[in-house]
Amino acid sequence: MRLRRALIAVAAALAIGMSGTAYAAAGDRGGAGGIAGITPITTVYTYGQKVSAVAVEYPATVNPRTLDTSTFAVSDTTYNFRFNPIEDLPKLAERTVTHTYTNDAPTVRADRRSVPGRYVIVELDPDENLGWTVVLSKCPTFLCHVKVNDDLPTRVVQRKDVHAQPGNGKGKGPVLAKAAPSTAHRVTEKAVNLLVDDFRYGSYLSGGMVLPYHYHLPKNYQPGRTYPLMVVLPGHGMGWDGDNLGVQIAADIPATAWLQSSWTGSTEDVIVLAPQNQRVGLPAEGDLLIRLVEQFVKDHPVDTGRVYATTVSYGSRLLWEAFAKRPDLFTAGLVTGGFQISAAQATAIAAGEVPLWITHGVNDHLLNISLARNTHAALRAAYEAQGTSPERTAELLRYTEYGDEAFSLPDHHAAYGPTYEDSSILRWLLAQR
Repeated sequence: MRLRRALIAVAAALAIGMSGTAYAAAGDRGGAGGIAGITPITTVYTYGQKVSAVAVEYPATVNPRTLDTSTFAVSDTTYNFRFNPIEDLPKLAERTVTHTYTNDAPTVRADRRSVPGRYVIVELDPDENLGWTVVLSKCPTFLCHVKVNDDLPTRVVQRKDVHAQPGNGKGKGPVLAKAAPSTAHRVTEKAVNLLVDDFRYGSYLSGGMVLPYHYHLPKNYQPGRTYPLMVVLPGHGMGWDGDNLGVQIAADIPATAWLQSSWTGSTEDVIVLAPQNQRVGLPAEGDLLIRLVEQFVKDHPVDTGRVYATTVSYGSRLLWEAFAKRPDLFTAGLVTGGFQISAAQATAIAAGEVPLWITHGVNDHLLNISLARNTHAALRAAYEAQGTSPERTAELLRYTEYGDEAFSLPDHHAAYGPTYEDSSILRWLLAQR
């Protein structure tokens, strides 16, 4: 019912033709005060990308000794595409400021220590259900697509005076911008998207069909080495609709998690490939995916004995299709909140002995838990039919169900949430050969 209300709302919004000008606020670039610009900084958390900080730019080096967490107030959208109609996008609530420091570039510092610079970095509480950047895009059918919003409604208020560095090293220094507690400044610069901006764009053309994708090579890439490849297959709404390139990286955690040891529990470098299939139906999507992976493996330093795939929701359909047709191409898979496998697909995957871990929410409101249970049963039956021992089957086939308490955001379809928050599952996948 929540999904239906959201779809009706977005259809109405699209008909009205809402634009960024509807959310205009006081204090744009060159407005009141000495603020030279405001850059939003985003991070992808478990359930997607949100504004995690803002960089407030001044015309001279800022004195960090005059700053604290009450110097600025930041407000951001209460909208979350999973739960809210698009009309809620301009509805703002105040964020909790957790750290304030100076920097010489509009980005965060891991140590959160001030260095001489014109930027004040205002970090925000990551646990608040505010500041999400992904919004509904198009609804070509009753199923909608999503995209990253390029007109973020984030607002910044400077509550206290901001000072420059004193010339003699004493005192506060001259005022760069006086306090303006009644002026809300909108963002003026393109967002700095942590990790997401590090992905490269590519497109694969075959048989008159184009498959956009993004990929990430190891930061410390060394010629002559090969690396495991993680193919990330997103949900239906993250498929390419002509206006949402890159959303499959930002909409949820699976693409960026493999680049962070805090998620994987491993320091191993991984190549990430995130295709964005147009939703034209199977088996065309599956065939195109296979050809892309084959070409990508030829063009990049991939360890062909370690080609993995991980899915969200609809992405499971592509995995079943690709794994069944080419079990020799893939090493192992992780399926979260997915669709049911067919008997023929189960037989082909079992014959190839491709290890799988399947997870699903018990109270998934979009894809019933029966789909995962039936998939698990079909694969077990396929292994039994070919004479695989129960012990070997248990090594090849893992299965986990999550109750509501496992979800830190109450979208019980998003089984990737508790799955990726359990680094032992990610380590299991990387351990398969």
